[in-house]
Amino acid sequence: MDTVIRGARVADGTGAPLEIRDVGITGDRIADVAAPGELTAPRVLDATGQVLSPGFIDMHSHSDLQVLANPDHLAKISQGVTTEVLGQDGLSYAPVNDEVLASLRQQLAGWNDDPAGFDWNWRSVGEYLDRLDQGIATNAAYLVPQGTVRMLVVGWEDRPATDAELARMRELIATGLEEGAFGLSSGLTYTPGMYATTEELVELCRVVGERGGYYSPHHRSYGAGALEAFAEMVDVSRRSGCPLHLAHATMNFSVNKGKAPDLLRLLDNALDDGCDITLDTYPYLPGATYLSALLPSWSTEGGLEPTLARLSDPDTRERIRAEIEESGSDGAHGVPIDWDAIEINGVRREENAALVGHSVLASARKNGKPPAELYFDTLIDEKLGTSCLMHVGHEENVQAIMRHRTHTGGSDGLLVGARPHPRAWGTFPRYLARYVRELGVLELADCVAHLTGRAARRLGLPDRGLVRPGYAADLVLFDPDTVADTATFDNPRQPAAGLSHVFVNGVAALEDGTPTGALAGHSLRHPGSRR
Repeated sequence: MDTVIRGARVADGTGAPLEIRDVGITGDRIADVAAPGELTAPRVLDATGQVLSPGFIDMHSHSDLQVLANPDHLAKISQGVTTEVLGQDGLSYAPVNDEVLASLRQQLAGWNDDPAGFDWNWRSVGEYLDRLDQGIATNAAYLVPQGTVRMLVVGWEDRPATDAELARMRELIATGLEEGAFGLSSGLTYTPGMYATTEELVELCRVVGERGGYYSPHHRSYGAGALEAFAEMVDVSRRSGCPLHLAHATMNFSVNKGKAPDLLRLLDNALDDGCDITLDTYPYLPGATYLSALLPSWSTEGGLEPTLARLSDPDTRERIRAEIEESGSDGAHGVPIDWDAIEINGVRREENAALVGHSVLASARKNGKPPAELYFDTLIDEKLGTSCLMHVGHEENVQAIMRHRTHTGGSDGLLVGARPHPRAWGTFPRYLARYVRELGVLELADCVAHLTGRAARRLGLPDRGLVRPGYAADLVLFDPDTVADTATFDNPRQPAAGLSHVFVNGVAALEDGTPTGALAGHSLRHPGSRR
């Protein structure tokens, strides 16, 4: 035995009451869990008064590039995350060819940046996972991104896939799962994934369900039509036989204030009928995405250059403005846009830095422009590489959904930009501080189970998410009285308080509150994959 963590109150990830235990680590595994004083090792950590839990599992992460470009990954290590699920919202960087990769690098720059000199030495899912194995701070699971697959096979056209194209997409998804992916993601408010019909999604999900994976959609609307969009995803799950995990399952915008019980009723009815459904949320009110996501889908068909051409054409520009401001575009979730609720939080060009931290409305007034004009001009100047916050959430909905029996935690955090959403740095300690200690929405042991054991079960990980002998030594030691998120919207890149140690595969990534720089993480491969 290498290390003993002595006398901690163990929240084992099941939701069972906390018990004082010694936990021993040998190599990358938990060797034993025993009564206080029964275990010895060359290294003993006195954890009296602290809570020891499994490492937190971020079920919805956008670290696809940053975990490689900045492998110390302080944003996640400092808040106790030991496993992340990448490939989210139907858009990521594998599988790709050269042409699709070039398009994705531009489309996703507002999410992930496009680091200068970065080595894009993969094209397949398996090659991407191999790249992760060269040294990362956390463990990482991957979902095959449906929008990327559609880009590869159908392109950027808004039309149904042909039978041959559908067969090819099914083949690519099957290959990705065989190479280690845990399921399929979709971004059904993002092009080109949003062009898929319900029938197409059912056929793709059949492949996933047959191979033991799950489907994680960002569905078609979180605003007007949100309940209908959730219902579509439940229907896809029922018809395909594929388990469903609803990504950032929020009810946002003014039209959904107080409507979380309607969503939960829909899900409970499906669960009672035997459907396999889980969900994740982040404990904040604003959402975040790239600024161009608000555009109508028809205006982005064909990719970057056609989109910029439409934004530069006066007549087309006016048509887009009317749809965004008056009727509500599909990209803006069917709700007429409130420019005061859209805050630019990341730009790529220094000339536009003054826009960061301000709403589109405020910047438009300062520049003497209508807000839509400032919006269009910024997208053109930035070549769509701009990110934003959307202040559209409701606290009562957030609390109601996090109480649900299938809830797990996901940051949905973007790590780039001048002022990224603080959820990238604060999601997991915020659950423990605000929603356990301060508000009492969740009990501590139950909250830990949401963030660990439940998530591991959804992923199908047989040896993570619990504090048990033989399980991977992914562990977090924290003070329940002081653990807190310190990241704010004004100062978002701040490590959490109250965490003393984080172990990833038995190696300390955070020790006495100080990052060690250890890169003990690796890719996780689905148990049914070839590896």
